Amino acid sequence: MILPKRIPLGARIVVRTTMGVDATDGREKYRDYVGHVTGWDGTTLTMLRDESANGRRKAEIVTIDAMSIVRLKPIPERPTFPRP
Repeated sequence: MILPKRIPLGARIVVRTTMGVDATDGREKYRDYVGHVTGWDGTTLTMLRDESANGRRKAEIVTIDAMSIVRLKPIPERPTFPRP
């Protein structure tokens, strides 16, 4: 994938990365990250990964090597609903 030269800080994106070929079934495996960009220098993407919708995974800072990125696209902010 041709990656952008500039990604605005604070942009909410989804990034798909390759994890390599699974030895068991021989298929390519991927991992998706959804969150807000905190840094991009063309070789490393740093982002604040969103917490899971059910609250099982807390928000965390992740660093992703550009060579492992398969797809990257902007996504809208998560809607907020009033708590009862």
